[in-house]
Amino acid sequence: MSTQPSPPPTKRDLIVEELRRLILSGELPRGERLRQDDLAARFHASITPVREALRALEAEGLAVSEPHRGVRVAGIDLDRVTATYVVRRLTESYAVARATTRLSLRDLRRVEELVEAVAAAGDPVERRALNRELHFTLYRRCGLPGMLAEIESLWAAFPWDVSLGSDERARASDAEHRAILAALRAGDPDAARAAAEDHIRSGFADLQARLTGSAGADPFELDAD
Repeated sequence: MSTQPSPPPTKRDLIVEELRRLILSGELPRGERLRQDDLAARFHASITPVREALRALEAEGLAVSEPHRGVRVAGIDLDRVTATYVVRRLTESYAVARATTRLSLRDLRRVEELVEAVAAAGDPVERRALNRELHFTLYRRCGLPGMLAEIESLWAAFPWDVSLGSDERARASDAEHRAILAALRAGDPDAARAAAEDHIRSGFADLQARLTGSAGADPFELDAD
């Protein structure tokens, strides 16, 4: 049975995608004013798709509309980020476990290359882009296309502009990537899943400490409030 091709992205879709990238890369700082006229000029678009794009970003929690002040890049809602972390830890670790026995040798070589490329990247924006490619190389091999779409939506809601914000966290993240890689090389889904969980947990603990001053309890634990 043939499938219908996906419709081409609209101007609104393209603006949403680029603004999301700019926010999550840190190129558009938290709190930055998003002026519709400036964005229309930047994207060579009319006001209508810009306005629609801003509404979509508001729905994602990446933008906020303030009476008499217009639209700004949203601050970080810790409750929302916490919920995203819990779902990421469940979903992404499972995807990595499934990918472990589905990786080809070519896939594994690509993962190895990306682990080293992330560690070598000096520019934060480049590092985040390579980090995403590393993770999604695995998620694309989990064998569940619908899960990939869910993980993409989780990443769209996570404040990557704040994550990996220090040299110490970057070094820890690199070591965690290598632990995942070791489990993949061994073909051990359980070890890969545990390493992925530890990676996501450590990243959230660092983010929580940055936002609140303390890592606090792990909200993933059943008895955490």
